[in-house]
Amino acid sequence: MKKSILAFALILGISFTSCNKEQSLQEYYIEKQQTNEFISFDIPASIIELNEDASKESKEAMSSLKKFNLLAFEKSDSNNDVYTLEKEKVKFILKNKKYQELMRVKHENANIIIKYLGTDEEIDEIIVFASDNEKGFAIARVIGDNMKPEKIIKLIKNIDKVDKDNPAFSQLKSLFGSIY
Repeated sequence: MKKSILAFALILGISFTSCNKEQSLQEYYIEKQQTNEFISFDIPASIIELNEDASKESKEAMSSLKKFNLLAFEKSDSNNDVYTLEKEKVKFILKNKKYQELMRVKHENANIIIKYLGTDEEIDEIIVFASDNEKGFAIARVIGDNMKPEKIIKLIKNIDKVDKDNPAFSQLKSLFGSIY
């Protein structure tokens, strides 16, 4: 009888533990990249270049980046409910305390949240979540080595220094043109 109660308690405990496991952003990304509702791609940072007049801090920040994982959901009249559900899932994942907020920006109709994993001195990953209730949302995971928060902020603020004539940038722009 004691073994039955112990076995039942163990099964019950495992069930509650597995049900309470929160989905990580990486798990969400992997799950959604295989669906038809999302556009996803991975880009090595080496294909994106800055203009010659970019600041030294921006160049240093860019050199610390390794790759970008991008996931986008394009909203339409027929998928409004799915859009709302998926956007709320991402917002819930990003509320996890391990994601520290770097900044929030409102650009035209888009709300942009920038969070990071790592320490105040050294960032391991930057997460950019941009949503527009008319167009959809996109999540960018920026993975790098020894990324410095102050330099990353300067790079973000000087994003106009990206070489827009670079073929890789043109491809990115065309992919996201319908969303942002």
